[in-house]
Amino acid sequence: MLVDRASLSVQLSPPLDDQLSQQLVDEFISEEKRFIQQDWEPSQLDGGQFCEVLARILYHMDSGNLNRGKEVDECLKYLENDQNPHSFQPRQTALHLVKVIRTVYKFRSARGAVHISPTYKANHMDSKFVLEGVRWLFAEALRVWWTDDREKVAGAIRELIQFDVPAVGKFQDVLLVQRVDLSPSDEILVLLHYAGERGFDRREIGRYVMCAAPRVTEALNRLTGPQSRQVVKLGSGNFRLTDVGSKYMREKLSEKLFMS
Repeated sequence: MLVDRASLSVQLSPPLDDQLSQQLVDEFISEEKRFIQQDWEPSQLDGGQFCEVLARILYHMDSGNLNRGKEVDECLKYLENDQNPHSFQPRQTALHLVKVIRTVYKFRSARGAVHISPTYKANHMDSKFVLEGVRWLFAEALRVWWTDDREKVAGAIRELIQFDVPAVGKFQDVLLVQRVDLSPSDEILVLLHYAGERGFDRREIGRYVMCAAPRVTEALNRLTGPQSRQVVKLGSGNFRLTDVGSKYMREKLSEKLFMS
């Protein structure tokens, strides 16, 4: 089953405040989607908002005081001050989180949109830096406050960033890729991107891909073949994206995840 925003937020709250945990998940998803869309400046803005929410969460968990509007610097200074009583343990983990939040937040707010070449914008590099910082912070937050099996944390993160695929519509028990400009291979890749780590079996793929069965088989053979290796068949019989397939999705098909 695909993880979604609501179920992940439930895993974090308690111990986190329900509103703040939901905001944290929402900002993380928004950051990922903005980056995929190559929306560089809003991507950096979302990274800053993510840091604001996480700083308030850290302050709440360390001081016991809930303040959903407290300034980032005030929150972080409380955690940095050795004279304050600290509930968040171990201190080293708290201080590592503080340092990364400060780095991402200050970089996001101070960095200008400088063009370094006619074809490559610094905004892309800046957004990538912010995104990787946000990913580390979110993964660390899940590691610290995840209330379920810790082994599911890494999978949950991957599932979460793959879940939102606007081009894939769910109509009762039927999934439909709502674009008409995809080859059978690319349609399968979009579906498997949506499916996450679980993947889909051959019957499901044949049911959801809008082309004849022989073309589905041909496409799957190519995608799993030695010249492509974008899809792998698991021991369960399900097919899922490989790292090569995920890279292809990000670099070549990212715009196809959205409605045409």
